Amino acid sequence: MGFLNRIFGKKVKLAPVDIAGLVKTDMHSHLIPGIDDGSASLEESITLVRKFKEYGYKKIITTPHVMSDYYKNNPTNILEGLDKLREEIIKQKIDIEIEAAAEYYLDFDFSDKIHSERFLTFGKNYLLIEVSYLNEPDNIDAIIFELQTSGYKVILAHPERYPFWAHNFNRFETFKNKEVFFQVNINSLSGYYSPGAKKIAEKLIDLEMVEFVGTDCHNANHLSFLEDALCQPHMHKLVDSGKLLNHTL
Repeated sequence: MGFLNRIFGKKVKLAPVDIAGLVKTDMHSHLIPGIDDGSASLEESITLVRKFKEYGYKKIITTPHVMSDYYKNNPTNILEGLDKLREEIIKQKIDIEIEAAAEYYLDFDFSDKIHSERFLTFGKNYLLIEVSYLNEPDNIDAIIFELQTSGYKVILAHPERYPFWAHNFNRFETFKNKEVFFQVNINSLSGYYSPGAKKIAEKLIDLEMVEFVGTDCHNANHLSFLEDALCQPHMHKLVDSGKLLNHTL
């Protein structure tokens, strides 16, 4: 690839990866209307679901934000929203499976919730978590340990987007040693979020540290960049690595 780039002076565009055959399931999105910063209406959600189908996805696991200060979602309202969306998908005769879990923010009282609340998981008891983009939580290692001893398999959402780890790559290695799964956003591979996020995503893929890939779709703008991201060399490298577990969900 680098040899061809030097000859022609431009990047060689690859064909999109085979979503239907080698990925199948998207496990990070925000498609339940009106409950977080994702889809704002049922109509918008259906438009997005249709696009997922066009790209080749067979299944969607949508994951609304759960934050104590901002998005006070819970299993009841998430699953009620899922039911309404699923009913409309069936009504519109869109042949795609949809489930719901959540993206849990490690905020000030998350630790208290571990033994007192019901978490929405997917697959083999996978739990999707995210942290602040400003700084690493002081108690993240303790929380991961407590979740794992409670039977959860922890997935760290979009690790490439946390700038404080970009210059401290050893932290990623620490999490892998603790058997934390990594989920990279597809659009990170096109530079959508930042050149830095793209670089970290590529390095994580090069080191075979990524087990899940997600769209993290909030709106049509996210999907408009997805077509380019699916053609990126590191997206192909990730799919060809044999490390991805999306298809098992």
